Amino acid sequence: MRQDEKIISNIDWPLLGVFLLLMLMGLATVYSVAYNPEHPNIFDFSQKYGKQLVWLFVSLFLGLLVLLIDADIYRKFATPIYLFTLVLLVIVLFMPSKNGARAWLGIGTLGIQPAEFAKIGTALLLARYISSVNIKLQNLNTVLVANAIILVPMVLILLQPDAGTFVVYTSFLFVMYREGITYDPLVLKLINLIPGIKFKQTWVGSHFIPILFAVVFLCLTTLLVSNNVITFDFLPGVEIPGIVGVLLTLVVISIFGLYIVRYIGSRRDRKNALVVIIIGFSLCSLISLGTNYGFQSLAKHQKERIELFLGLREDPDGDDYNRNRAMAAVGSGGLLGKGYNKASVSSVETNHVPESETDFIFCPYAEEWGFLGTFVFVGLYMFMLFRVIMIAERQRSRFVRVYAYTVAMILFYHFAVNVGMDIGFAPVIGIPLPFFSYGGSSMMSFSMFMFILLRLDSQRSYILQ
Repeated sequence: MRQDEKIISNIDWPLLGVFLLLMLMGLATVYSVAYNPEHPNIFDFSQKYGKQLVWLFVSLFLGLLVLLIDADIYRKFATPIYLFTLVLLVIVLFMPSKNGARAWLGIGTLGIQPAEFAKIGTALLLARYISSVNIKLQNLNTVLVANAIILVPMVLILLQPDAGTFVVYTSFLFVMYREGITYDPLVLKLINLIPGIKFKQTWVGSHFIPILFAVVFLCLTTLLVSNNVITFDFLPGVEIPGIVGVLLTLVVISIFGLYIVRYIGSRRDRKNALVVIIIGFSLCSLISLGTNYGFQSLAKHQKERIELFLGLREDPDGDDYNRNRAMAAVGSGGLLGKGYNKASVSSVETNHVPESETDFIFCPYAEEWGFLGTFVFVGLYMFMLFRVIMIAERQRSRFVRVYAYTVAMILFYHFAVNVGMDIGFAPVIGIPLPFFSYGGSSMMSFSMFMFILLRLDSQRSYILQ
């Protein structure tokens, strides 16, 4: 069997199939939500669905080209690809502002968003660097260089500004943890500078950052109810101040955490766990104080978004209109939905949900197909994510494994945040839903992401580094 024929047979067809199915479902949703009865033909390129069809074919064409390129090329040219995307991110800063941001590179209505393609360059170079044979994963220089690869495009994206893509870039940090690049050794050295503390590299020390993150997250979550009063239906008239509930919760967390560590590690682990809990409580207090003072320096719209997301105030017909209408559209679908092309709340004509064909594309789909339709939709995305992770774990090459995990994490971030902001579980930061949202840059970049992975995986028998 010829090598090219073997590569074709090695392509992960289940992943390719669900990827193409989601693209078609996205095109059908864009057609439905942007439908113009005066221009019903989907091949009418003056309409958004016509343009989306063009971008779909362009994406598939680019994907075909990607499949024709030898997989080793992506590793060898990772640095030039990364630098090229950085140049585009710099150039775009000098372009005219559009909707308050300099994020588009092009003329008139034709253009691309370099930040979307910069993810590919960053993923390739990060995979190339981590897979280098002469680096030590726990070395301080390795940690700094790996983070610099991520931080440089993040800073350029923040200057545009594009908060949504900036947040997505934090997904790369989880990929580094998978390969054993952590901040734990550096943090432990800083902790041991504190007089009277000798923090050893035990089980708790090896998982210091995740444990600390969990402690701080739980503390901050409980602080949200500190200004409220806790009541009980079965004890009428009994009220407990929220701050008391917070303190009781923190005590329970501490006892529970130490109890778990008792059966996982040694006596030294329990001492280390106590140090982590104390540091977590201290950080929580500092974050709380910093928020109270730093909150005053934020811009008005930033304060409003934070307050609305945390439930500190309500304004359903004002600042929280988008999220409120999005949740109403999703809920109006009921169990079976209203039927294809019958969305009312999220249609372009009613305009109750702004950007319903881009950032809020999940709303018309949920309204048309209901709970059962969204169940299928979520199932397809979960299948795709698990398939990517399965591909990552079967690689002998660390380069391919790291790249596959970047694909999985970026897809998960976009999916979770986009759907989450439509149902009130995430703040509205405006990032596209992969393969669904209207837009050429996101469609092409996500498609190239996926086809590069398919090509790398198809040569897993030949790529050893």
